[in-house]
Amino acid sequence: MSDGDAIQRLVDIEAIRQLKARYFRFLDTKDWDAFATVLTEDAYMEADGVVREGRAEILRFLPKVLDAVVTTHHGHTSEIEITGSNTATGIWAMFDYLTWPDGTGLQGFGHYHESYVRSGGAWKIQRLVLTRLRIDPLPGGLPS
Repeated sequence: MSDGDAIQRLVDIEAIRQLKARYFRFLDTKDWDAFATVLTEDAYMEADGVVREGRAEILRFLPKVLDAVVTTHHGHTSEIEITGSNTATGIWAMFDYLTWPDGTGLQGFGHYHESYVRSGGAWKIQRLVLTRLRIDPLPGGLPS
C-alpha cells in the first residue's frame, strides 16, 4: 500500500467516525432532517427485532417511536475496515440510555454492525444492525 493509499484510508476512517458521531447527535436531538443525511436512500436498519428498509420508511418510523423519548447514544471502540474505494464496514460497541415520559426506560449495551458507501463524495450508512448484549431496566421498569 502506498503512502497516499494509507493516508486516504485514514481520511476515510475518520470521515466514517464523524458520520457516526452525527448519526448519534441527530438521533438524540431528534433532528430528523439532518438524520436523513447520514443514510443512503436504500438504507436498512434492524434494532430489537424491528426491521425498516429504505430511508423514507426509517424516517416514518423513528419519530413515532422516539420523539417523546429522551435518548442518549454512545458509540465506542470503532472497528472500521475500508473494503473498496467507496465501501466500508464497521462494528461499534454501543451504550444507550432511554427514558419514556411515564418514567420507564432502559440502559442498553451491545454493538452496531454497519456497512457504508461513499455517495456524492460523502460517506453514508447503508446497513445498520443493532445487536444487544444486555438491557437493564431503569427504576420505573421497562417500557411496554
